[in-house]
Amino acid sequence: MNFKVTQIAEWIGATVEGDPSVEIDHFSSIEKGKIRGLSFLANPKYENHLYTTAASAIIISQSLQLKQKVNAVLLRVKDPYASFTVLLTLYEKMIRPSYTGISDQAFIHAEAKVDSSCYIAFGSYISKGAHIEAGVEIHPHVFIGEGVHIEKGSIVYAGAKIYDRSLLGKEVIVQPNAVVGSDGFGFAPDSEGVYSKIPQLGNVIVKDKVEIGACCTIDRATFGSTIIEEGVKLDNHVHVAHNATIGAHSAIAALTAIGGSTKIGKRALIGGQVGIIGHLVIGDDVKVQAQSGIARNVSDQEKLQGTPALEYMNFNKSYVLFKHLGKLEERVKELEKHLKLGNL
Repeated sequence: MNFKVTQIAEWIGATVEGDPSVEIDHFSSIEKGKIRGLSFLANPKYENHLYTTAASAIIISQSLQLKQKVNAVLLRVKDPYASFTVLLTLYEKMIRPSYTGISDQAFIHAEAKVDSSCYIAFGSYISKGAHIEAGVEIHPHVFIGEGVHIEKGSIVYAGAKIYDRSLLGKEVIVQPNAVVGSDGFGFAPDSEGVYSKIPQLGNVIVKDKVEIGACCTIDRATFGSTIIEEGVKLDNHVHVAHNATIGAHSAIAALTAIGGSTKIGKRALIGGQVGIIGHLVIGDDVKVQAQSGIARNVSDQEKLQGTPALEYMNFNKSYVLFKHLGKLEERVKELEKHLKLGNL
């Protein structure tokens, strides 16, 4: 990596304050910036580093008013975080290897349809009736089940499993060891409490530009479909149970589990280690804090925290009280003692 500030400014539409000929050869956080490094400032709590960093250039907001002199070249943009993301994306495309070719050590069933432009790596297995469209990357030791359809430009990384009849849209990314389309958790107890397995005959539909994190598990439906809508981002170790639906452009952090047949609306933001029971309806633009437990339907735009989850502001007010319950108990006992002695 070796670029001039003027090139970077052109790529992200920035206004330059300082010498545009300064050269950049690496990215870094603003607090650890070094000479020839490029950093960005999006969070105001890091502003003090702007005046002390050794970074050669910094992407900052158009509206930021400087409190003192800055040594670095400044690239002013409307949204520093978004602009830095654009820059990283461009750079990744420059340095990312070009994956092409179909390994003679991959198994491709005679009745599978694989576009010649695909990358199919060593040890991968493409089952009967699978359809892999142009530009798809299948990395080492991936399993693709019968009737799976993967659309243009999607990437399935090493060790992932895409089971029968699953449908992946365009530009989907499946990170290593994720499992899409495994059996849903369906068992029926008899009169003696012995469980019999309920056949899981549905599938999983993953729409365009979804990213599925490493070791995620998405169960296929009992019948019908488990659906991950367009633009959803799942962190590592997220579990989506059978017949659930995740609404478009939702983001779900690691170790969250979503119960069967629950429907989550658009643009949900769900923190890590959240548990959501089955058969709920979660509205649009809902925010759930980490380690919360959701056991009721949730309306649009609610913010929740706690187990069982409370409305976010109510939780904060309650927390002020229950963190002092020990002291409150002591005061009540003291009052009771005085009452018995007739001092009150």
